[in-house]
Amino acid sequence: MYQNELQAITKANRYRSRKLYSDDLADFSSNDYLGFAQNSTLFERAVAQVFMYKNHAPKASILVNGYHPIHQEFEEFLIRHNGFEAALVCGSGFLANFSLIEALPRKRDLLILDEEYHASGMVASKTVDAEVLLFKHNDANHLESLINTHSHNRIIIAVEGIYSMSGDLLNPDIFEIADRYNALLIVDEAHSVGVVGEHLRGVFDLYNITPKANHIKMGTLGKALGSYGAYILCSEHISEFLQNRAKAIIYTTAPSVFDISLGYQGLLYISKNQASLKVEIAKRQAVVKAVLGVNVKGLICSYPLSEGADTLSIQQKLIEEGFLVGAIRPPTVPKPILRLIPRLGESVEKLETLCHLIQKGSF
Repeated sequence: MYQNELQAITKANRYRSRKLYSDDLADFSSNDYLGFAQNSTLFERAVAQVFMYKNHAPKASILVNGYHPIHQEFEEFLIRHNGFEAALVCGSGFLANFSLIEALPRKRDLLILDEEYHASGMVASKTVDAEVLLFKHNDANHLESLINTHSHNRIIIAVEGIYSMSGDLLNPDIFEIADRYNALLIVDEAHSVGVVGEHLRGVFDLYNITPKANHIKMGTLGKALGSYGAYILCSEHISEFLQNRAKAIIYTTAPSVFDISLGYQGLLYISKNQASLKVEIAKRQAVVKAVLGVNVKGLICSYPLSEGADTLSIQQKLIEEGFLVGAIRPPTVPKPILRLIPRLGESVEKLETLCHLIQKGSF
């Protein structure tokens, strides 16, 4: 039925498939930034927490009977440690972003997304009645010019704390613009929580931003926290609206109780060990800078390849050397890159070896 389309994808060298990689490979590909996916102590603590309750599954939508005491406890922890009024747990980062982008912009509103915003937001933007615009990546001046040249009721701006492909940090000037125009500012912190900031809480923490009523923070459990799921931090008013209008919150089964517990244990670990974690992150950033010349602000190194490079072939050569890195091709990115994650789950010594292999390669 879709043979022609699949052939076209294959011919364009854009065919994707699932693979099982050997555990013997040094993993510099995954978003498990702090190595929590292999931390058995956190797993055991989450199991113990879930066993405290009669029910270990949500059973229903979060607005029917799926709201669990672990959900509530985790939300209360997030509120205390992030300075927001309200929190909502979600099934995934994709669902959380979809909830925000689909529900908040209404007719005669203006939705403006960074051109490199995550696909979840881009897909959701196709469902809204508002006018939808893209601003040049991290360009605060272009963002402001769009606000000033388009009519609007409300303004909703969507950005990321750290961009998943480039590794770029959010331009802090965008906070100032959002506040000045009283725009709702959605900050997707999927790749920044646990990685940057004085307390490793992301870019709000990094830039010392006190959350305001127009600020919304989305964070995931599936990256640095070593689990699966997500959360939204916002004002009470926005939380109330989302619970009544966001379809991906209303009509989905509540998040996995165990996954929320596991992510909760990850956050507790970060709060107690932030000093040592920051030292280990800095070590890895220094190695990437020294060997590859890339100034990594978080834990994503986007290493550019030549136009038309056979990204998958390069990835395979590194696999043969015992290392797994991401091979990212158009259309996900404009030009092919190796996406190297200098995660804490692998040693500094292995990272050095990998960086030297990449630096010496004829890519």
